[in-house]
Formats: sequence, structure tokens, C-alpha cells
Amino acid sequence: QVRLEESGGGSVQAGGSLRLSCVVHESRFSINCMGWYRQAPNKEREGVASLCTGRGVTVYADSVKGRFTISQDNDKKTVYLQMNSLNAEDTAMYYCAADLPNRFSLSGPGDFVAAVPMWQYWGQGTQVTVSS
Repeated sequence: QVRLEESGGGSVQAGGSLRLSCVVHESRFSINCMGWYRQAPNKEREGVASLCTGRGVTVYADSVKGRFTISQDNDKKTVYLQMNSLNAEDTAMYYCAADLPNRFSLSGPGDFVAAVPMWQYWGQGTQVTVSS
């Protein structure tokens, strides 16, 4: 059974940076895509970034483009989300997601919503709080 474990969340002042990590435990097969989502209180879960190594496609939400970077270390089975220039609107619980069906193509930010029920695995989340 695949398990995702996020870490790296915390409290930071506006303008600061955090790096989130997501370790993929007990994976006996290669995972084609990894993603990060976030959910603020009383809001829908929204896609932040995704990385599909098979297609070589990286997607970012417009709200984080230029500030966040998703990367992956295959040896460590870890995906990272480097978050810079944080602001109060970035405050949310951040979730790691793994593995999309091959028939589903996440090729743009407009695909994040449709992808929510398609991800095979989700982590428990890590809280990010940005104070202004």
C-alpha cells in the first residue's frame, strides 16, 4: 500500500519561504505524476503544482507561477514544493497527491479540478500559515 507523508509546513511571515516535502512510502512501481494541492478554510481544494515525469510536463496554478517550484528526487522517492515570496493568500493545508491514470492528461492549470478524483493517493497534509 502506497503512503504519502508530507512535511515542511509551518508559520512564516509574508515574503518568506518554505519547502514542503512529500515522501512516497512502500511504492513498488514507478509513479507517473506527483502533485500538490491546498485547501484553505471554507474553500475548495485547489491545485498548486504537478509534475508528470513520463510526459515531462510541469503545471502551476496561475496564483503561484514564478513563486513556487515543484521538483522530484527519484532516489529519495520524494517530491518537493519550494515556496518563495509567500503571502497571506497562501495560507492553507497543503496536500501531496500521487499517480494519475495514463488516460488522464494534466497539461494545464484548468485540469487541476478534474484531476482531484483521479489521483490514486493522497497525503494527510501539512499546514502552512503566512502572517502579514
